[in-house]
Amino acid sequence: MTPLVTAAVLAAAVTHAGWNAIAHRITDKLVGFTLISGGGLLIGLAAVPFVAFPAAAAWPYLFTSAAIHIVYYALLMRSFRLGDFGQAYPIARGTAPLVVTALAAVFAHEVPDGWAAAGIALSCAGLTGVALWGLRGRRPDWPAIGAALATGATIAAYTLVDGLGVRASGSPLGYIAWLMALQGSLIPAYALYRWRAEAPRLLAPFARLGLLGAAMSVAAYALVLWAQTEAELAPIAALRESSILVGAAIGAVVFKERFGLPRMAAAGLLVIGIGLILHSG
Repeated sequence: MTPLVTAAVLAAAVTHAGWNAIAHRITDKLVGFTLISGGGLLIGLAAVPFVAFPAAAAWPYLFTSAAIHIVYYALLMRSFRLGDFGQAYPIARGTAPLVVTALAAVFAHEVPDGWAAAGIALSCAGLTGVALWGLRGRRPDWPAIGAALATGATIAAYTLVDGLGVRASGSPLGYIAWLMALQGSLIPAYALYRWRAEAPRLLAPFARLGLLGAAMSVAAYALVLWAQTEAELAPIAALRESSILVGAAIGAVVFKERFGLPRMAAAGLLVIGIGLILHSG
């Protein structure tokens, strides 16, 4: 993995944690995701005339990814309703790298070498520690954990689909523009149908915040899609989940959730794992 690819994925990680925090901060999750998804739709449609049209081979991946992303948004909304940001976000993101590693080996024939495999394993151990810190002494919230785990499975699924699709598209920018256009319509359409005349009143107070989240979401995923054309999928998936460190910090500072020494130790494992992944590149 080259320094430029590494920098792009790390930038995507920070940006991704930021837009998820915005989605969590908006109390009504449907309002938040309507603005973020709808903003992505507007950005995608605005970009379409200026980017290359994706190759025909990419369109099955685009439609499949759009469907998976809609499920992902629904599960992420549920995760944020049920759990703390500092745990729902790490569990969802931490599930993905191991699943992506397995799927990439089967479908993309990308088997990680020893360094990368060790790094991915350590990263996932660190992610698990970040996620589970705070459960000791109280009963786990299984519905929240289950929703976050299911969210992680959808992340792994769209990561693989988009990794293959963007390589077939011939244009990472064209792929992301059309993906945003395809996936961004359903949630706003459902919300507008549900709210009808109440929609302006519900959306207006959070419009700027939601549209900022949309811009951050598109930027984060565009960086990842470009990186997937330059390096293997599993190391990128693991490195991208360094966003959990940012998410944990946001949870502690913005949402006043506990961080603590055990979570710091788990974060240290994550950093070591990332170092091993980068050593393999």
